[in-house]
Amino acid sequence: LAFWYNQLMGKYVALLRGINVGGNNKVSMTDLKACFESAGYQNVRTYINSGNVLFESPESSSQALTDKVNRLLEEQIDCKPKALVLSQDELEAVINGAPKGFGTKPDKYRYDVFFLFPPLTAEEAVKEISLKEGVDEIFTGKGALYVQRLMPRLTQSRVTKVISSSIYQNITIRNWNTTTKLLTLLKS
Repeated sequence: LAFWYNQLMGKYVALLRGINVGGNNKVSMTDLKACFESAGYQNVRTYINSGNVLFESPESSSQALTDKVNRLLEEQIDCKPKALVLSQDELEAVINGAPKGFGTKPDKYRYDVFFLFPPLTAEEAVKEISLKEGVDEIFTGKGALYVQRLMPRLTQSRVTKVISSSIYQNITIRNWNTTTKLLTLLKS
């Protein structure tokens, strides 16, 4: 019976945008976990305080789950965060889609993944982000941008200006270590 149950349940991560950043939009991970459990999702776990919720669901569509999770958050969480839900396979595809060598020199670069809320595409998003030559590099992928910034010149980066762009409300950002850790957790 457990075998069939596991075959029916998909593994997902909900990436919440804009919570617990700079002391704003505070949401406890305990409350967030309880919110997902109240909706019937299984094996709910959170990872770090920035709004990463791992869970299982028999639903097979990430988009349908994104819609359901956003309705759930709107009903139960005061600050109305926005979530992007990815299946284990979709998260793995984002990681595998990173440019060769991305994330391999953490002493030299800061690595981030900008996850894009559909219908925003990487091609559209990259046009809205200004870069500082010699400091910032950006690569496009399916549903994501891969950003690396030179650590010794981080204060000169222009990537942070994305917060004043028209696309910012349709992006949620995770550093590379968090991104890869989330996949490890989904697989465990």
